[in-house]
This record gives sequence, structure tokens and C-alpha cells, in this order.
Amino acid sequence: MEAAVVAGAGPVRPSGERATVRLRAGEPEEPARYAPEWLRLREGADAVARAEELLDALRIRSANQPGRTGALTVHDLGCGTGSMGRWLAPRLAGAQHWVLHDRDPYLLHFAAVGSPRSAADGSGVTVETRRGDVARLTPDALSGAWLVTASALLDVLTREEVVALADACAGAGCPALLTLSVAGRVELTPADPLDAEIAEAFNAHQRRGGLLGPDAVTAACEAFAARGAAVRVHPSPWRLGPEESALTEQWLRGWVGAAVEQRPELRGRAERYLRDRLAACAAGELRVVVQHSDLLALPPSTDETS
Repeated sequence: MEAAVVAGAGPVRPSGERATVRLRAGEPEEPARYAPEWLRLREGADAVARAEELLDALRIRSANQPGRTGALTVHDLGCGTGSMGRWLAPRLAGAQHWVLHDRDPYLLHFAAVGSPRSAADGSGVTVETRRGDVARLTPDALSGAWLVTASALLDVLTREEVVALADACAGAGCPALLTLSVAGRVELTPADPLDAEIAEAFNAHQRRGGLLGPDAVTAACEAFAARGAAVRVHPSPWRLGPEESALTEQWLRGWVGAAVEQRPELRGRAERYLRDRLAACAAGELRVVVQHSDLLALPPSTDETS
């Protein structure tokens, strides 16, 4: 089956390896595991899926800071090729300075070159890049941040790392907008008897090594709420039809491939399943809904904490 990518996480990682966003001191250099081609392929579906409804609270927060001077500083964690910035910056008014975090200098280059240059009201947008371990952020690293954001990141973190992220955001007093976390639910039309078994095995694969996978949003809600934040969650599903056949094909290969890596006894049936699904995709007869969730955590206002 030669699975090349995992939905929401890029290429399949060998068992025991961690996500690309990791960078630990003293570790040897590794080849990038998040192919820019995969990130470009999914960018359109991500943009359509993200819950724009959550942005109203950020716009209100910005409008209620009339005395603020300088650009709004936004930290984009695990930025990949910068798709979050291309989606979000033009939807927010006011000058912005984006700090792009990733462990892969190749992706950071793509993100910086492809970053937007203007906000919703025409104000300027500037960027800087930081290579490092986004799971080890401290409040000091986020000093002056107006917003922390990420896309498809929470589900490749552990519970301890999500708690550390919530601690850092709470310490910095800034909101967090964390989008496109896998929810563990997939709907394929037409249905197949093996759908549920593949989905269950994939979800188990996502939880390998203590990663949260489809439990990530629940864990993040608990962590941010425990630190006084008001948390809102909104669905952000991919809805893939004939127009997204290239993305659907790659997602299918990764989804089924991860399921078989988790449960090798599925291989024979999964090969038939994948062959039939790819044929339906090529014929324009397959539709897929991949459920994700977007989360917005708003810290208490100054009045509330005084």
C-alpha cells in the first residue's frame, strides 16, 4: 500500500518516532518528515474547514484594546509552510508581526517566503522565524504575544505537552487559536463494512507513544479551562468530493496505511479496501468527511483578574 501520509500529520512516521515539531538539544539532524507537497495539497481544504466563527472573539478583543501601540504579535507553532498565516492574517485588522516556529528550516523558508504582507485593513504584516521545540514553550518565549495559533498540532502532542502549552499561554496572558485537530471520526460515502475497523485502527495509531490523537481537544479544553480560560470549540471538517480527488487519494493511502501499521492482520482486507476506494475516488464517486475541531481559549480579561 506504500502509505505516504497520515491525515492531519504529514508522512507516516516509523513506530516510536515523534512529530516534526520536535527539536531536542543534542539530537542529530534528521530529514524533514512533513513534505511541503503534502502541506500544499491540504491547504485549500484546511482553509475552507477552519471555523471562521471563532475569529469574532479575537476581533472584539483587539477592538477593546484601543490604547495598544505597535503590531499584534502572533506566534504560529509548528507553522509548516505557513498556511495558517496566509489564512488568518488577512482576516484580522491591524498591523501584525508573525513569529513562525518549526523545527524544520526547509519549511520555515517556505513559510517566510509565502507569508502574507497585508492585514484585512491593508496594514502591514511582518514575519520572523524561530527554529525550535514548540512543545517546550515558556511564558518568556511568548512575552508580548497577542495570540498563539497552530494548525493540526494538538493531536501530535502528549498530555504533558498540551499542559505546558496551556501554561505558557496563561503565563503570557494571550489567547490560543488551535485549529484542525483530528476528532477521530470519518464518514465515507458510499459506506463499506470495513470503514469502522480502519478508523478504529487509525485512531489507535494516532495514540502511539502517548500522543493524544483524537483525545487532544478534550485534553486541551481541560488544560486551558483549569487555567481560567474561556474555551470554545467548533467543528472544522474536511468535506472532500470529486474536486479534491488528489487530496482524498493521498489521505486514503495514509489513513489505511497507518491502520495496517497498527493492526498488521488487516493487511489482506485493507489492500482490497484501499484498491476499491481509490478506484471510486478516481471515478468521482467517493465523498469523505474527515472531522476536525478548532479550539479558541480566551484568558480572563484584566478586569476579571484584578
